[in-house]
Amino acid sequence: MSTRLGRWTVYVLIAIGFAIACAFLSNWQFERNVTRAEQIALVEKNYDADPVPLVDLIGTDGALDPGDVWHPVVLNGEYLPDEQLLVRNRPHGGTSAFEVLVPFRDADGRVFIVDRGWVPPGEGDAPDAVPLPPTGEVEVIVRLRPGEQLPASGRGAPEGQVPTINLPAIAEMVGPDVVTSAYGQIVSEDPSGEGTLGGFDSPTDDPGPHLSYAIQWILFALMGFVFIGYIIRTEIVKHREEVEGIPAPVKTPRRRDRDADIEDELLDANA
Repeated sequence: MSTRLGRWTVYVLIAIGFAIACAFLSNWQFERNVTRAEQIALVEKNYDADPVPLVDLIGTDGALDPGDVWHPVVLNGEYLPDEQLLVRNRPHGGTSAFEVLVPFRDADGRVFIVDRGWVPPGEGDAPDAVPLPPTGEVEVIVRLRPGEQLPASGRGAPEGQVPTINLPAIAEMVGPDVVTSAYGQIVSEDPSGEGTLGGFDSPTDDPGPHLSYAIQWILFALMGFVFIGYIIRTEIVKHREEVEGIPAPVKTPRRRDRDADIEDELLDANA
């Protein structure tokens, strides 16, 4: 008896450990669902808002409030085409495209990085052609986006290119006046530049599968207890049968039909 109790205790402890792991994973998925819902709400609030001057959202401290991401801002000034950079390996149009970053000197003297769009890859390590930005005084409307991290792999890029939109690294290449808390995805520019670049898709409002995954982990935890309970019950029933000496059911042979026996005798006689 003590052996069985010890074994059942181990079964229950395994079920409890499995349930704890499922609870942790379920809570993680619930948190991801909340984060995703906040992201969708932020896009709905800011994406189609009226543009405001850059200084209204990014002040002299150069900081970007997370609640202002995706909000359109107006830039007035000129592009710095000689400082143009290409971002490698960006997923657009079913291929690894290049995004075109052009520094823009705003009327307040600061330099803001504008992502003017993307171009397809060329034959080598660079696109075949990159449309030039307009020259002179330009009004540009962009949506604010936070910068990106440097690649964890430490990969680099050829001259004139960057692996990610890491704004501090770009500032080292362009100059000290670059805003490093945010860059802008272009919405429009007046006047327009030469040629046409690929535009940006609107962010999806799909909440993702996080809520369903969270519920599934809870069900898995319950199923673990049900399975352990089934195993323990099966062992109890088997042990009871052994103690009480209940014989295993014997299968009785099926009685043949009398008419079938007579038919077999006639067939044997005529053989």
